[in-house]
Amino acid sequence: MELDSIRKVYLVGIGGIGMSGLARYFHKRGCQVGGYDRTRTALTDRLVEENISVSFIDDTSDIADSWTDRENILVIYTPAIPRESRILNYFKDGGYVLKKRSEVLGIISKGMFTIAVAGTHGKTTTSTLVAHILKHTGYDCTAFLGGISSNFNTNVLFGANNVMVVEADEYDRSFLTLHPDIAIVTSMDADHLDIYGTDDQVKESFRLFASQLKSGGKLIHKKGLALTGGLTYSASGQAESYAHSVRVENGQFFFDFSGEGIAISDIAMPLPGLHNIENAVAAIQTALYLQIPAEKIKAAIADFRGVKRRFEYVVRSEKSVYIDDYAHHPEELKACISAVKTLYPERTLTVIFQPHLYSRTRDFASGFAEALSMADELILLDIYPARELPIEGVTSRMILDEVKGGLKMLCSMEECLHYISIRKPELLLTAGAGDIDTMVGPLKEVMSHA
Repeated sequence: MELDSIRKVYLVGIGGIGMSGLARYFHKRGCQVGGYDRTRTALTDRLVEENISVSFIDDTSDIADSWTDRENILVIYTPAIPRESRILNYFKDGGYVLKKRSEVLGIISKGMFTIAVAGTHGKTTTSTLVAHILKHTGYDCTAFLGGISSNFNTNVLFGANNVMVVEADEYDRSFLTLHPDIAIVTSMDADHLDIYGTDDQVKESFRLFASQLKSGGKLIHKKGLALTGGLTYSASGQAESYAHSVRVENGQFFFDFSGEGIAISDIAMPLPGLHNIENAVAAIQTALYLQIPAEKIKAAIADFRGVKRRFEYVVRSEKSVYIDDYAHHPEELKACISAVKTLYPERTLTVIFQPHLYSRTRDFASGFAEALSMADELILLDIYPARELPIEGVTSRMILDEVKGGLKMLCSMEECLHYISIRKPELLLTAGAGDIDTMVGPLKEVMSHA
């Protein structure tokens, strides 16, 4: 299907971060855009405010007459939508053109200079930082991001040139629809084993992604990954591009960069943690490949305000600090907690964590427990199921029983809010990819008056 022939777009699962970006993209192109999602969220509210129609009823009777004519209609769906969805099956059985989100990104990127960022963690921050640098320096780009950029308050950016930045999602092997000019791989840890089966299959999929570069393309990958060729980067040792002299000054991280004969000193990194400096190294190297001057890159990084729910300060006062993060994999959680403790070594850290998916909890219970053992106090919520049905015997208790030391407890959201209102911790971190974000507002209210 050619991009210019699309006149109407219906998105099944329109409320997802990636899907809502596509909705905005096609709306900007002048297409009629609508969609379905089972849950009303801040994202869907914003889409409605932008005159994009959204239904929350999985019933064909809720599909307006304007979507019954198949001509020039593209239906986009996410693999997270249940197979028994009435609306999804209506379009499948009706002979409509159906594409996964990843396939549509492949269509959009066709003929464009594409920078694709992949990784089991780190890809959202890295892709957003790359896009921010390109915008801030005047190089420009179109971008599809896996989070809300705090600088632009959106997950899709529109550019006037032929350059596209895209977060390449490994779930369901989606990123194999892309053929980038520059590919960044931030990590290849075991994840989505409900899809892949084994860690080896995860790594093989990333190797396939890296092999799909266009002729003359550039591969940038973290040092130590099971990839061959390309340029390696690091923030914890020498590589072909690396950060060194990492330091904290007045509560902010600074570092120096060296790579391929280019040195940049005293780079201010607004996002804390060695993992974010590592993300910045990959973004810097990408910008250097595009021949953006080093001083402009340095200024852009200093102006980067991050991504919503990626180490986002909710409350920051002398008495109380509250940080919210999307971490939902053991390695992400470990990196996040480590960054918090580096910045606030003298404070007692209370962590509220909501496990995401039964299968991920089952597969990585020990890894989660190891990361959460770094907390001084731990409140563990019930598992957020997302697309999954319960798995017998898999509960948050699997993690809690392996957590070592400190105060630890299982709580409902209501019990947790009550406990925090009484305890009023001096340093609080909420983490998870489920509906734990609904607690941010109430917790902000409590922590603001601690």
